[in-house]
Amino acid sequence: MVKADLDVVGTLAGGLVRLHHGFDPRRFFLEAGVEDGYRWFFSKQLGKPGVVLLVAEVGDVVVGYVYGSLEPRDWAKLLDAHGAIHDVFVDASARRQGVARALLEAAISALEGAGAAQVVLSSASQNVAAQALFRAMGFRDTMVEMTFSRS
Repeated sequence: MVKADLDVVGTLAGGLVRLHHGFDPRRFFLEAGVEDGYRWFFSKQLGKPGVVLLVAEVGDVVVGYVYGSLEPRDWAKLLDAHGAIHDVFVDASARRQGVARALLEAAISALEGAGAAQVVLSSASQNVAAQALFRAMGFRDTMVEMTFSRS
C-alpha cells in the first residue's frame, strides 16, 4: 500500500465497520467520519516496522485491503508473540474471486517473514463466509468473544 491508496482504503475500511455494525450495533461502534479516521490511522501505520498494509487491485482499481502487525506476548490473552490480522476486506464487486485469500496469504507470508511464528485473527460471529475461508486456509477456532451489556 502506498499513500495514494489511503482514500480508497479508508472507504473500504468504512465498509468493514458498517458490515460489523450491521451484525451487532451494540458491540461494534459506527462513528461519523469513520473513513477519515481510518485514512488518518493508516497514514500513521504506513512504513512502520512490523506493520503489514497491502491492497488488492483488479486492473487499476483497489478492491480490497489487509492490515496486520507483529504483536508482543500478551499475558492477558495468554498469547505469545504473534502476527495479527486486524482487518481484511474486499469490495462486494470483487468477492468470491480469491482476492481475500490472496491478501491473507500475502499478509501471512509478510508476518512470517518478519518473525511471526503464528498468525491470529478474529471474526464477527455472524460472518460465517469469512470464517469458512479462514478455516479453509488453515486457521482454527481458539477463542469465543462474548459481550455483556444491559442496554
